[in-house]
Amino acid sequence: MRILIRTSKWAIWARRLGSLAVPLTIIPVFMHRAQMVSSGDFAVIEAVAAGLATLAVILALGAFVRLWITGDRGWGRAVWGLVFGGLCLLPFAWLATEAARYPLVNEVSTDIFDPLTLSSPIRVAPTSAALREKTAATFPNARTRSYPVDATDMFTIVADLVTARGWEVRMRRAPPTALDSGQLNAIAVSLLGWRDEVAIRVTGTSQGSVIDMRSVPLSGGHDFGENGRRVEEFLLALDQKITLTLRDTPQTAAPADSETPPTPAADEDDD
Repeated sequence: MRILIRTSKWAIWARRLGSLAVPLTIIPVFMHRAQMVSSGDFAVIEAVAAGLATLAVILALGAFVRLWITGDRGWGRAVWGLVFGGLCLLPFAWLATEAARYPLVNEVSTDIFDPLTLSSPIRVAPTSAALREKTAATFPNARTRSYPVDATDMFTIVADLVTARGWEVRMRRAPPTALDSGQLNAIAVSLLGWRDEVAIRVTGTSQGSVIDMRSVPLSGGHDFGENGRRVEEFLLALDQKITLTLRDTPQTAAPADSETPPTPAADEDDD
């Protein structure tokens, strides 16, 4: 008598849904970064992918139980369904962790009383005092900077750092003189394709220049700490760049009023 061993349907569907969730999770990221899909559509697609991945994991775990009891085939399919589903859920687990770690902010700015202007046509809602305090505590290095470098030279350094990061410059207004102000606006793209506008202002002073920075998410919603980390990283990189620049700058010559006294001429012998 021949015994028929069936393949678990739970395992079959676990692998099918897991295999479908993988491209549905990865491909939209590249499409979002290339602006082939809007941020709203991207969020919907990723939500569907997360649902399929979750269902694949549930079916795989259920398949393990049923296979252990019934002795049916399908262990390999159940394992692959669990692996595919688990890998697809990892980015969502990371985003959930970041959402719990960072405050829900609509901007991060070093100057809340005189915010930098944006080139994008978006309206940023005012930030409450409590949220400003929480943001300041979360990102302690997002502070106004002052450097003993004139505004024209400082603007060039800032522009070079922006270019090195691959941000798309939207507006660039260099300070005409060392005592004037200038501003640079650019679009930065996060790993998952979310777009944020970054504005950097250089203000000339008699002692050098003052730097302020603002980073605003263009799509709304939780930025998962992206804008605060961006401001801190940029300003810390600017600190390092200015430190190296000042260290490598040759010392200026001594003032003219501190000239070395001339060497006295030797006394002539009497004839």
